[in-house]
Amino acid sequence: MVRRLNPSPWRALVRAGEPWQRRAGATAVLIGVLVVHGCVADQVAERMADFSVDAAMPPRIDVAYVREMELSKPPEAAPVAAPAPAAPKKTGVMRRPEQAASAASAAQDDVVAQATEPPPPEPAAAPDQPASAPAPSASAASAVESPNTTDRFAWPGSTRVSYVLTGNWRGELHGSAQVEWVRVDMRYQVHLDVVIGLPFAPLYTRRTSSEGHLAPEGLVPERYDEEQKLVGTDRRRATIRFEPEGVVLANGQRAGPWPGVQDQTSQFVQLTYLFTRNPQLLAAGNTIEVPLALPRRVDRWVYEVLGPETLYTPFGAVETVHLQPRSRRASRASGELTAEIWFAPSLAYLPARILIRVDAETYLDLMIQRKPQLAQ
Repeated sequence: MVRRLNPSPWRALVRAGEPWQRRAGATAVLIGVLVVHGCVADQVAERMADFSVDAAMPPRIDVAYVREMELSKPPEAAPVAAPAPAAPKKTGVMRRPEQAASAASAAQDDVVAQATEPPPPEPAAAPDQPASAPAPSASAASAVESPNTTDRFAWPGSTRVSYVLTGNWRGELHGSAQVEWVRVDMRYQVHLDVVIGLPFAPLYTRRTSSEGHLAPEGLVPERYDEEQKLVGTDRRRATIRFEPEGVVLANGQRAGPWPGVQDQTSQFVQLTYLFTRNPQLLAAGNTIEVPLALPRRVDRWVYEVLGPETLYTPFGAVETVHLQPRSRRASRASGELTAEIWFAPSLAYLPARILIRVDAETYLDLMIQRKPQLAQ
C-alpha cells in the first residue's frame, strides 16, 4: 500500500491565541503554492503577487461522461518509417553455372566482333524530353513514400481523472481534485480543479485552465488561466498568453520564444502524448525536459525517470512509472516545491498519483480515486 509520507498526529489548523488574520494569511501562502499540476511550483511571492483581479476565466466546454476507461495493454508507439532503400541496379538475369559459362563465351565472341565493326550512332532524344534525367535522391523518395507518423496517433476523446487529496500542514488535510481533458477537432482545453475541505464549505479552491491547439509536436498552449479562493479572502486570478513572438507573463513582462513551452496544466497531457508515442522515454535513468511557463518566468524543468512502481488504488493494483523533478533552481531556501508524478501505461499513460512536497512534514498527495471517465 502507498503510505503517507511522514504523517503527523492531528493538529487543528486554527490555534488558540493566534490572530485570525495571521492564520488566514499563513494558510493562503502555503495552500496558494500547493498547486496540483504535477510540476515544481513557483516561489510564494511569484504565486501570489501578480494576479489580475480583472481577468476572467475562459468559458469551459461542457462534456457528458458516459463510461469508464478499462485497464488495458499500453498503446503501441507510433512506428517511425525508415527511409526507403535505393532500388538496386539491374545487372542482368541470374543464370545457372552452365548458362553462365555459355553466356561468357558468347560475350567474348561479341567483344571480338564489336572490335572490327564501327560503333552504332547514338539515338536522338525525343524533342519534348531531356536526353537523360537525374534519378531522385533517397531523401526525396522517402519524403514521398514515408507515411506521416503524426497521423497515426489518435488523440483521445474527452477524459476526466478524479483524485482523493490528502496531506499535512499543521495537521491533516483532506479534499479532492480532478484533471479534465476536452478536445474538439484540433482544439483542446485542460482543466484542473482542487478543493481542500468540505465540498459545500471548502477552505480553499483552485481552478486552472489551459487552452490551445494540437500540432505534430503535441499541445500548443495559447492561454493559461488560474483562479484561487481562500475562505475569508478575495478571489485572485492570473493569466499567461502564448504568442508567436514569446510568452506574456502574468505581470505583463515578456519572455522570448521557447519552442515546446507548456503551462502548469497542459504539461500533464503533453507528457502523456510523449510517452504514448515514445514509451522508451520511461526507461529508468532517462531524463525528460519540459519548458514551463510560470506566472513570472519561463524555465526548463527536468524530470528523472526512477522506474516502475505498483500503486494500490480503490479499483485494484495499477503498474506505473515514477518520475521525479529536478529543478535547476529548486531548493528549500528558495521556497520552491517539488512534485512527483506516477504515470500509468495501462491507463493511457495518465497520471495516477501526484505528490507535492514542501518538506517531509508538509505535502499534498493525490491518489487516483476511480477509473478515468470517458465522454465516448
